[in-house]
Amino acid sequence: MIAVWAGVLLAAVWLAHWGAEHLSDPLKKLRQQWGFSVAAGGAFVGLAAASPEIGINTTSALRGVGDIGLGALLGSNVLAIPMMVVTAYLATRKSGIGENGRHDDHEEHRRAHLLQVDRQAVTVQALPYLGIIALFALLTLPAPWRGLQPIDGWILLLGYLAYLVQALLRGRKEGEEVDWKRKEKWKAVAGVGALAAGAYFTVFSTEKIVSAIGISKIIGGLFITAPVAALPEVFATWYVARSGQVTSGVTSVIGDHAVTMTLAFIPLTIVGMPIENLQLFWVALAFVALMPTLYAAFIWWGGHDSGFRRWQVAALPAVYALFVAVLVFWVQPFGQGAQGAAGEQAEEASAVR
Repeated sequence: MIAVWAGVLLAAVWLAHWGAEHLSDPLKKLRQQWGFSVAAGGAFVGLAAASPEIGINTTSALRGVGDIGLGALLGSNVLAIPMMVVTAYLATRKSGIGENGRHDDHEEHRRAHLLQVDRQAVTVQALPYLGIIALFALLTLPAPWRGLQPIDGWILLLGYLAYLVQALLRGRKEGEEVDWKRKEKWKAVAGVGALAAGAYFTVFSTEKIVSAIGISKIIGGLFITAPVAALPEVFATWYVARSGQVTSGVTSVIGDHAVTMTLAFIPLTIVGMPIENLQLFWVALAFVALMPTLYAAFIWWGGHDSGFRRWQVAALPAVYALFVAVLVFWVQPFGQGAQGAAGEQAEEASAVR
C-alpha cells in the first residue's frame, strides 16, 4: 500500500512542478504592471506556494489529526529557508539567467559565489515576518491561552493583512505597460490550479504513508510532510530565479512563511488545537524565529552587493541539522518518555483551560 501512495506522491509532485513552471513569467508581468518592488514580488510567489501548508491544515482539521498540520507547518518554516536559498543559489550558477540569458552584474556575482538579493527583502519581508512569529508565540505560548482557539484565527488574519499591505505598498512606483497574451493567461490559471491540486495530493498521500509507517503524527508532520510539502515551492523558486527574478525567488519563502504562520493556521483555530508537547513546540518555534533572523542578518550585512555568500548558503542547512540534533538528542520526542511528557502537558493545558 505504501508503494501505491508513493506513486501518487510522485505524480502530485510532478503536477506541482508543472504548475510552478508556468507561473514565473506571469508573476513578473503582474509585478511590473502594478509597480510593486522586486522584494514585494515575493509575496505573490509565496501566496501561491503556500497552498501545500493550507492544504495540510485544512485536511488535518477536517480529519481530526491536527498534530500532522501543526508539525508540518512548524517543520516547513524551519526547513524552507535553507531549502529555498540553496535552490536559488544553485539555479543562478549558470552563466546566463533572465530574458535571453541577460541579467545585470550576474557574471560578477557568479564569480564571487554570491546570491545577490535586494536589501528591501529585509525590511519589506523578513522583519515583518519576525513580527508575525512574535504574534503567533504570544497567542500560543502563555499558559492562560496556550494553544489555538477561534479568536486566534481572526487575530492571525489581521496580522497577515497588515503584512501583505505593507509589503505591496512599500517601494511601489508607477506601473509599466505589459503585453498579456490569452494563452499566457490560461497557462497561469492552469499553473495555479495544478500547483494547488498537486500540493493537496502531495499532503494526502504523505499522510497515508505516515499512517502506514506508524510514527507519531507531529513527527510525521515535521520530518515527512513538511519536506514533501516544500517541494512545489522549490520548483517555483528554481524557475523564478532562473528567469532573472532572483530577489522575488528568494523572498517568496518569506511570503510563504507569512501565510503558513497566519492563514494556514486558521483551520486549526476553528476546531481548537491544544499544545500536547510544550517542549517540542517551543523548541521548534525558536528555530522558526532563528531562520529568518539569520536570513535578514546575512542579507543586511552582506556589504555593497547584498545577498548570500557561499558560506552563508551552507550555514543555513547546518542550522537545520542543529535543529534535528536538538530534537533527537535533547527533546527526544520518539520514545515512551516523550509520550508521557506530552500527555502530562496536555493534562496541564486542559486544567488551565
